[in-house]
Amino acid sequence: MSEPNQDNGTSPAGPPAPPAPPAAPAGWGPGYGQAPGYGQGPPPVAPPGGYAGSQYGQPQHGQPQHGQPQHGQPQYGQPQYGQPQYGQPQYGAPSGYRPAPVQRGIVPLRPLSLGEIFDGGFRSIRANPRVMFGVSAVVVTISVLIQTVVQWYSLGPFADLMSADAMGVPTDAEAEQVLGDFAGIWSGQVLAGILTLVVTTMLTGLLIISVSRSVIGQQVSLGDAWARARPQLWRLLGLTLLVILLMLSVPILWVAALVGLFAIEQFGLAVAVVFVGGAGMLVWLAWISVRTLLATPALMLEDQRLMAGFKRGWALSKGSFWRLFGIYLLTNLMVSTVAYLVIGPVTILAMVFTSDGMTDMTYITDPLYLAITAVGTVVATVLTTPFTAAVVALLYIDTRMRREGLDVELSRAAEAAANEAAGGAKA
Repeated sequence: MSEPNQDNGTSPAGPPAPPAPPAAPAGWGPGYGQAPGYGQGPPPVAPPGGYAGSQYGQPQHGQPQHGQPQHGQPQYGQPQYGQPQYGQPQYGAPSGYRPAPVQRGIVPLRPLSLGEIFDGGFRSIRANPRVMFGVSAVVVTISVLIQTVVQWYSLGPFADLMSADAMGVPTDAEAEQVLGDFAGIWSGQVLAGILTLVVTTMLTGLLIISVSRSVIGQQVSLGDAWARARPQLWRLLGLTLLVILLMLSVPILWVAALVGLFAIEQFGLAVAVVFVGGAGMLVWLAWISVRTLLATPALMLEDQRLMAGFKRGWALSKGSFWRLFGIYLLTNLMVSTVAYLVIGPVTILAMVFTSDGMTDMTYITDPLYLAITAVGTVVATVLTTPFTAAVVALLYIDTRMRREGLDVELSRAAEAAANEAAGGAKA
């Protein structure tokens, strides 16, 4: 004869078995880094006869009745044995912990901070120094040799003008000669500056390929980088010239206005144009430099055509001007400081070996002086250009991760690269 019902449940016949000791939980609760649900314990374990062996709402043999706690188990709403309370972190995980972002390369694959961009720039150089320094050394050496020849040609008249014999008051004919010499000096230095900008931009385009591979944990060889960049070099050259024309447009108009005002003897207005126009020129150069900053990586990494790459970089920089401007300005201050620490002592050393006196400027055209300063320029440029190129590449990647979710695509690429490397190592 069955026992009387208790709380609409029936207990099976026979003497009750002694309660089993509490078992440790099967796992550490919900997913790693997530708090368990309110009042939830582990999922019910079916009896040996299967889940259907007991009726719905009836307790099993040795289990508590409805509303009563099991032997050794917490009541409803209290944490399970070994489990944290609701809203508290799991064992070993601090409060608010989130899993670290995927990072198989030089930077974490998520929007980057300033420190992570700079750290990634240094890591990219250490990850592939053969490409980052090797390509830079070859390209920069050729460029500096050409610049040295240009400087030797253009600085000759300047040395003559600054010599002690030319310090007197010139006649009209001598004044015309002085103006012609200054025009030649200015033209030569502008040509050297343009050549430097072209070479630096082309070199940046080459190094960006290596940095983009380092982001997903791959190391590109010099041959692979060249094969990847070669189809885009002419487009990159065209893009560089386009940016230079945009940069020079406002300074050319400024100089033309000054020449016109001096020609008509409007000296007061010319002075105003010098200060106002000079400030406006600096603002223009900063603005156009930042708006076209991401055009080079867009052209090289997305295989864009010239105008498409220009428009793509322009669109990416829209809305991110101040962030790009601040990081790029700080980068240039850093690399300029490093370059000065190299070029400054080298220039002083060259002056000591070649100059007879500080009043005579003819030493600036001395071959030994030019050779010593050229070596310093090569060393400074090779040390700084890879870092600048890496920062530009990481700014492009960071902007795309913030706007287009590029981090998801990069995570897949990094995983595929890791699997490919693991398969190659096993083979």
